[in-house]
Amino acid sequence: MEARRIRTLRISAALIDDGAGRLLLVRKAGTRWFMQAGGKIEDGETPLSALRRELGEEIGLFLDDDDAHYLGRFSAKAANESDTGVEAEVFHVRVQHIPQIQSEIEEAVWVHQDEVGAIPLAPLTRDHILPLSRTL
Repeated sequence: MEARRIRTLRISAALIDDGAGRLLLVRKAGTRWFMQAGGKIEDGETPLSALRRELGEEIGLFLDDDDAHYLGRFSAKAANESDTGVEAEVFHVRVQHIPQIQSEIEEAVWVHQDEVGAIPLAPLTRDHILPLSRTL
């Protein structure tokens, strides 16, 4: 039996909170999983420049370099692609922002940390982002 090869996507993601206990989560079109805004790091991009580009494209949030604080690199199973994992460079952003849904995003919600368990969460969000958010 041949082992399945797992593809790894390098992404940059933002743990966005409003300072009042709420997290901003997004859901891509045609999917059910809520996750952090962010996306793939393109060739020649740094994780921070990829994050800044993706946040602008997805939710209309434009950051200065010092608005995002690096939290670390985390790995998880990809929510929307089988046989795929993600290696995420995660940044913390504290902001009050009304998301302007764009690109492939179908829904963006501010959700209180106590209520987040009631919605379907991507593995990265469930296993790494939520525990991190409780330490900030």
